[in-house]
Amino acid sequence: QVQLVESGGGLVQAGGSLRLTCAASGRTFSSYPMGWFRQAPGKDREFVGETTRSGDKTCYLDSVKGRFTISRDNAKNTVYLQMNSLKPEDTAVYYCAAAPYHCATNFREYVYWGKGTQVTVSS
Repeated sequence: QVQLVESGGGLVQAGGSLRLTCAASGRTFSSYPMGWFRQAPGKDREFVGETTRSGDKTCYLDSVKGRFTISRDNAKNTVYLQMNSLKPEDTAVYYCAAAPYHCATNFREYVYWGKGTQVTVSS
């Protein structure tokens, strides 16, 4: 069973940066592509991006391309979401999840989730 814990969220002004961390348990972490999702109040859970098992390929929601970067360190069982040039519309709870395949964008296809970390971007 995969256990995931997000951290690094907080309050930041528009234009600022945050780096989210997802710490995973288990020695099979590298077997999973890893995805990031976000959910704002009253809205659906939204795909943000994902990286392959090795971290050599990524895919992103169009609105975050060029601003967000996903990376991973399999030796540390950790995946990161670097968020730059943040906008108020990025405000949401951010979740990491073990993906069934690369660029799976439907949250219903995911089984293993963290509890989320709040990101708030002010004007």
